[in-house]
Amino acid sequence: MLRWSSRRLRTWFSSHHHQVIPISANSFSHHQIHTPAKVRGAPTQYNFHDVMSSFNHMLRVNPSPSIIQFNKLLSALVRMKHFQTVLSLSKQMDFVGISPDVYTATILINCFCHLHRVDFGFSVLGKMFKLGLEPDIITFNNLINGLCIQAKVVEAVDCFDKIIAIGYQPDVKTYTVIVNSLSKMGKFNVAFGLLEEMARRGCKPDVVTYNSIIDSLCKYGLIEQAFHLFFKITNEGILPDVVTYSSLLHGLCYSGQWKKASTLFSDMLDQNIAPDIVTFNILVDELCKEGMVDKARCVVGTMIQQGMELNVITYSSLVDGFGLDRQMYQARKVFNVITRKNSIPDVCTYNILIHWYCKWNMIDEANQLLDEMLCKGLSPNNYTYNALIRGFCHTKSLEEGMKLFKDLCAGGYLPDTVTYSNLLHCLCERKHFDVALALLAEMQTRKLKPNLSIFNILIDGMCKAGRLEKAKKLFSMIYVGGLQPDVQTYTIMINGLCKKGLLDEAYKVFREMKEHTCLPDSVSYNVIIHGFLRHKNLSAGIELIREMREQGFSADNSTVAMVVDLSCKDKFILENL
Repeated sequence: MLRWSSRRLRTWFSSHHHQVIPISANSFSHHQIHTPAKVRGAPTQYNFHDVMSSFNHMLRVNPSPSIIQFNKLLSALVRMKHFQTVLSLSKQMDFVGISPDVYTATILINCFCHLHRVDFGFSVLGKMFKLGLEPDIITFNNLINGLCIQAKVVEAVDCFDKIIAIGYQPDVKTYTVIVNSLSKMGKFNVAFGLLEEMARRGCKPDVVTYNSIIDSLCKYGLIEQAFHLFFKITNEGILPDVVTYSSLLHGLCYSGQWKKASTLFSDMLDQNIAPDIVTFNILVDELCKEGMVDKARCVVGTMIQQGMELNVITYSSLVDGFGLDRQMYQARKVFNVITRKNSIPDVCTYNILIHWYCKWNMIDEANQLLDEMLCKGLSPNNYTYNALIRGFCHTKSLEEGMKLFKDLCAGGYLPDTVTYSNLLHCLCERKHFDVALALLAEMQTRKLKPNLSIFNILIDGMCKAGRLEKAKKLFSMIYVGGLQPDVQTYTIMINGLCKKGLLDEAYKVFREMKEHTCLPDSVSYNVIIHGFLRHKNLSAGIELIREMREQGFSADNSTVAMVVDLSCKDKFILENL
């Protein structure tokens, strides 16, 4: 590796925007993503208690073992994701005078970054300088990754540029961290540009680098582009691995391309790439989401036959699948299997079952699950409470739903926009418009900004109740809140105005859509055409029908029926509906 200039590196570090937090000799403790190369041989067979026992023994031995031995134990804990424990043990090492080396420091930086405290990671870097330790590229890889973990990608790129400027040579992991973050943000052109820079610098991307792009392309629904890259790297001699295939399978299944997914899975097996638990879980989850729970059970059977240990993700997917299929008895049976295997279902699994109990009007069972969660020390989250509030409103009564909401708020629960959206929807359905408006005001008092969905619910409710002035006021509030009405908002408003016979206003709002770069869709056209035909304005209706056809839309059944009922047998109209 290129030697670095201490003066230049210190200058860069001191000018970095992260505050350097002073760390005393007894608080040297931080680390992030890549385990240092020289300690990757740490004993992986150790469990947590083995490592802690070995550490305590080594700490009492006189003379103390070398720092390398301590680094091996700390690395083992990092692999177990006991990041906070590593930080605590490093303080004990400092207290008894065991001096850290560059690998210890890198381990600590890794831990801080995994704990979303990259600022402390940079403080450790500052401590390294004071101790005369020389950071290596792995140290900086961890810091760059820490910035990316906290979605500070611009700063990560800035850090990347600066380490190059001071003489460091980025390795494939440095590039991969940034490529991965750019891909997750959907900035694929920039990510591909970085791949080209890698090639110019003589640093060849590996399968992990390409996997990060393929995975994000699939998650963005860009399946064709993902396969293009897949075939490209295959032709270049880079062998896809189980992660590559799993990402592509997820994309195909999510987009409903089951035949292609089946072919790809067969190809994967032909290439002697064994599916892992992640691959199978993707298949189980997507099959369940598509309502094919029986096929999902077959996949699970294959997993069991191959001796694969099912995990909470597998079981949660099955619970979701049975819930979707209204097989709540089976869903509960699968849920109980998790407990019988001495594993506690996580909050997500509880939420899935609670959601389906509430969905299928089994609110008492949902309440029992909530009590069970609390007894096991699990903390319900907003999703849990939102499901229950929605369930109470629809299954029991709106009053009980509102009471539950108020009781939860009194107990310290902080509702989110989904909570208010659920309540406002129920209130507007039951025509409790004044209560709904009061709830909107309460939401704003809590400094919780209403989203477009909430405005759409309220405007629709006001329009259906004939309270057009209030609907108009809410429509204006959208702009004040810094939002932009969408096609649904405009359509709701146009429909409300048409029903009141305010055709000129409705037509004006309809034309405003294009001015605000919100193009009308088929529903918008049919709604305003209904309005004109309903009020016998046939010429305007005919003109809009012509325009609708030019835009590639067609009349819906109710529009056709309205034309027939009005005996508008004009050849043009009937031929173009």
